[in-house]
Amino acid sequence: MSVLDWFTAPGNLSVKIDGAPAIVWGRNPATGNFFVGTKSVFNKKLIKINETHSDIDRNHSGRVADILHACFDYLPRTNRIIQGDFIGFGGDDTFCPNTITYIFPEKVAAKIIIAPHTYYTAESDLRDAVAHPMKFSLNDSVNCKFVKVYAEICPHLDDIEDVCKFAKQMSTLCTFVSDKQAKKITQVLNRYIREGESIDYVAEYDIASECECDVNLIRLWNLVQSIKMDLFCFIAREDDIKCYIDGQESDHEGYVLSNKFGTYKIVNRRQFSCANFNLAKNW
Repeated sequence: MSVLDWFTAPGNLSVKIDGAPAIVWGRNPATGNFFVGTKSVFNKKLIKINETHSDIDRNHSGRVADILHACFDYLPRTNRIIQGDFIGFGGDDTFCPNTITYIFPEKVAAKIIIAPHTYYTAESDLRDAVAHPMKFSLNDSVNCKFVKVYAEICPHLDDIEDVCKFAKQMSTLCTFVSDKQAKKITQVLNRYIREGESIDYVAEYDIASECECDVNLIRLWNLVQSIKMDLFCFIAREDDIKCYIDGQESDHEGYVLSNKFGTYKIVNRRQFSCANFNLAKNW
């Protein structure tokens, strides 16, 4: 099972920042012009690529438009295509762009704050763009502060390897389901997380009964969840930004691990996802 192999394979680790909205900028391969936008630049049909302020006014409105106007003015021109999360406008030390409140060690003097995390390659059109984890950094300027959080994962993961081996054995006892049934199971699991309910021995049977699936499948999901949570103990991060959720100190939103088995997020669903599910969206 490649997901279980992914947990222990060497790869590139990056920090996921809880900013909003996602900002994409760089050189449009179709025109050669500088652009800014949200993730809608990658849409297959309703494409919103902004190469001028007029494009922004036509494609966006409200706070998102205000943010994109500032990004168009202040982001550095580059031949790359880069994606990052918008943290806020400078002039303060505290920002809450989404679920997590970030407190910097001092007031940020730059005009805008962005946390870049992905770059793309595209031959002729953004619709064909291929994502890559960022392995390079961007230099701050008087206009733009780029949030850089460094993290690494311990190369010695013997304990997790042992649990992954057990999970592989356990998977042979499970009856797997169709995509349609898997979607229903996901919805039920998300309900438990949203309501802060523990998925214990009794809940596993209740979920299996409600979703009409093998209880061993829910047990396997629970085991994989525990492996993911154990992985946090092997991650070390280096930064001077404090993070809070509802006034309680927290970690960053999560981490992104990329290796030969794929690219996946490592998120504390009991903390971040529960809060995010219940966040009153203002966008």
